[in-house]
Amino acid sequence: MLKLLADENFDNTIVRGLLRRNPNIDIVRVQDVGLLGEDDPTILAWAAQENRVLLTHDVATITNYAYERITQGQPMPGVIEVFTDARIGQVIEDILLLIECCLEGELAGRIYYLPL
Repeated sequence: MLKLLADENFDNTIVRGLLRRNPNIDIVRVQDVGLLGEDDPTILAWAAQENRVLLTHDVATITNYAYERITQGQPMPGVIEVFTDARIGQVIEDILLLIECCLEGELAGRIYYLPL
């Protein structure tokens, strides 16, 4: 099962909805692991160290840092970018689908945009 890290500004309604639908999902928030206020490269490095796919709404900067890690040959377990105007229910369904259908490591080096 994929392990997830929710970015600092990621909608907690989505996190709660995911856990309500499947309490066994392995998801932590940046706030929960002492990364509150850290910059994007630090968050991506921690996600890579812990092999966690990053959930974010930050389409503007995370993408560049993620691709930078890839081009430098650094591990990048994956990013799921969620558009802020997406329907919450659809986003929850899409994330659950990715969790159920993807093997650990399958999203490595990739960026997915939700809704699908």
